[in-house]
Amino acid sequence: MQHALYGAEGFFTSAATGPADHFRTSVHASPLFAGALLRLIEAVDARLGRPPVLQVVDVGAGRGELLAALAASAAGTALEGRLRFTGVELAPRPGGLPATTAWRSDIPADIVGVLLATEWLDNVPLDVAEIDSDGRARRLLVDLATGTESLGADVNPADRFWIARWWPRAGLGDRIEIGWPRDVAWADAVASVRRGCALAVDYGHLRGARPAFGTLTGYRGGRQVDPVPDGSCDVTAHVALDSAAAAGGTPYRIMTQRTALHALGVDGGRPPLDLARTDPTGYLRALGAAGAAAELTDPGGLGGHWWLLHEVGVELRGAM
Repeated sequence: MQHALYGAEGFFTSAATGPADHFRTSVHASPLFAGALLRLIEAVDARLGRPPVLQVVDVGAGRGELLAALAASAAGTALEGRLRFTGVELAPRPGGLPATTAWRSDIPADIVGVLLATEWLDNVPLDVAEIDSDGRARRLLVDLATGTESLGADVNPADRFWIARWWPRAGLGDRIEIGWPRDVAWADAVASVRRGCALAVDYGHLRGARPAFGTLTGYRGGRQVDPVPDGSCDVTAHVALDSAAAAGGTPYRIMTQRTALHALGVDGGRPPLDLARTDPTGYLRALGAAGAAAELTDPGGLGGHWWLLHEVGVELRGAM
C-alpha cells in the first residue's frame, strides 16, 4: 500500500487528477456534510470560550475540497475571521486555495480547535495476513505490476500481538488486515490536539464483526477494481475503528454517520407538501436538500460510515 499510494508513482502523490475523480465521499456528495461539521466546530469553539484563533486541520485533505466548503459555510458567522485552516496532504498544494489556508505534509503540533480525518485512515498503509492450512498467520505478498498474490513468511510478534487482541478467531483462509500502523497514525494525530477534538470519518468495522476475508480493494474512475499496487488506483481497506479508538488515549465515542448527522441537524426528511403550493421554488430547494441528506445518512451507503470522536479537554455531549 505504501508503494501504491505514496511512492514516486503513487496514486495520491503523482496523479494529475484528485481523489474526487475516482471515488465519491461525503465531502463531495453535498455541502450539508460541511455544514454539519461546521456545527461541530461551532460547538468546540463555544466550549473553548471562543478563542481569537480556532484551528481546523484536515488530514488527508485531497485537493482541499472540505476546507473550501467549510470556509464557505463559515462566511457571515461568528467564526469568520477566526478560523485558521490547514490541509495535510502529501500531494502538492492545489491551485485556488486562499493564501490564508496552510498546506503541509505533516500534522502540526499543539492544535487548539478541530482535527478532521475524513476517509484518511483507510489509506494509511497496512499489511495483510492470511491463515494457512497449519493455522499460521502469514504475510500476504503482492506482485507490484500484476497484483498476483502469494503467501510469505509468518507475521512478526507485533502483528501477532495486535491480531490476538483485535482480530481473534480467524480460521483457515481468513484474511486479517493488521491495523496497528493505523492505530499509531491515529494516536499521533489525536496527540497533536492540545484542546478541542479529533474526528475520524471512515469505512470500518468493530471486533465483533470483522470481515472473514478482509476488505482490501481498489477504486479507479468511480469504479471498484482489483487492488493492483502499481499506482494506477486507490488501494484501501476498512478501518478497525475500536482498535484505533483505544489507541487514541483520550475519551472517545464511536457512532454511525447516520446517528452523528441526525444529531447535527441533517435528517433527510421531506419538506411539507403545503410548501409546494405556497413557495414552489423553496419546495424544490428543500426537496433537493432532503435528497442529499438522505444520501449522506443512508445506512447502506455513506450513512453507514463510522465517526470516531475524541474529546481533548472539552465535553461535547449535548452538542451531538
